Amino acid sequence: MLTLPPTVTPRAFGRLSEIGAAAQGKALRIAVEGGGCSGFQYEIALDDPKDDDLKLQAEGETVVIDSVSLPFLASAVIDFSEELIGARFVIENPNATSSCGCGTSFSI
Repeated sequence: MLTLPPTVTPRAFGRLSEIGAAAQGKALRIAVEGGGCSGFQYEIALDDPKDDDLKLQAEGETVVIDSVSLPFLASAVIDFSEELIGARFVIENPNATSSCGCGTSFSI
């Protein structure tokens, strides 16, 4: 079975540019860790890229994913959402069978 890497929307790269991530030498790190109310949770933070990270780049900005998290994020879409309740990076993950109400925890 073919496994596709995650994709990052132009809106997400645009938000990274707005906050000056690359100018600070940082990338947006998307990681999956055990925990949360559904079994796994996303960890999203500005971080230093590492040599073994998958690097997704556009508009001079970078999103990185470590090799352990990558299988959990196959074919996922990383986006940025601005709503009345707040603005945040969001992950549309086709591998998740369920997720919590806040969208940061999921199960497979």
